[in-house]
Amino acid sequence: MTDSAQPGRVGYREIADDLRRQIDSGELPPGSKVPGENDIISRYGVANLTARHALDVLKSEGLIIAKRGSGTFVREFKPIRRVSPDRLRSSASWGSGRPIWATDVGTRPRTENVSVAVEVPPAPIAAVLELGENATAVVRRRTYVVDDKPVQVATSYYPESLVADSAITEIDTGDGGAYARLRDLGHEPVRFREELRVRTPREAERKALDLTPDMPIVLITRTAYTASDQPVEVSEMVLDSAAYILEYKFTAED
Repeated sequence: MTDSAQPGRVGYREIADDLRRQIDSGELPPGSKVPGENDIISRYGVANLTARHALDVLKSEGLIIAKRGSGTFVREFKPIRRVSPDRLRSSASWGSGRPIWATDVGTRPRTENVSVAVEVPPAPIAAVLELGENATAVVRRRTYVVDDKPVQVATSYYPESLVADSAITEIDTGDGGAYARLRDLGHEPVRFREELRVRTPREAERKALDLTPDMPIVLITRTAYTASDQPVEVSEMVLDSAAYILEYKFTAED
């Protein structure tokens, strides 16, 4: 695509493809300013709405980000590589005193905002945890921020009868996090099940992760079980899809 593009013959998807190519090739490197609507109108000979739609496509893919009063820029954030099931292995993470979260982000600057409450969980969560009617759960809500960018919001549920008076009810669960405390209580998680869905964010999720309405999120629902198949945790994790690479390792066995 060149500056000689003829008016009326270029669609917003073609413009988005051309800008994406420039980003992927490094012609527009991370942090560089992306042509604005007026530049696109002039360069490609299109209407204002077409230019806006082209930029919206790249925003929804997480490739560019608008900074109020400054313009639109190529996103600089380096994706987080979330490697499963390695991150859940006791010997590699929580069993050795490291939080699972640290296995994902390493030494990158990060913060974790935590709140804890005791609530009657939603019916689907209660069913998975095998809780009776009106039984309560300890609910831990976290917002994870990496390099000053919110990347994940997570809500974890634990049967209150199982974890009452333990550090799981506190903001700081101590070395190794909640799984290490479950082990201390005699309910060590040894088996996990994860389900993944991709959808557009709900309003609260959009605000928490600073997303546009059409930027997709990845919802991961994990259930942790003991050796006796007792469910001890259900965790719902909402990930900014553009902030993560999800890697899965497995072997082919009969």
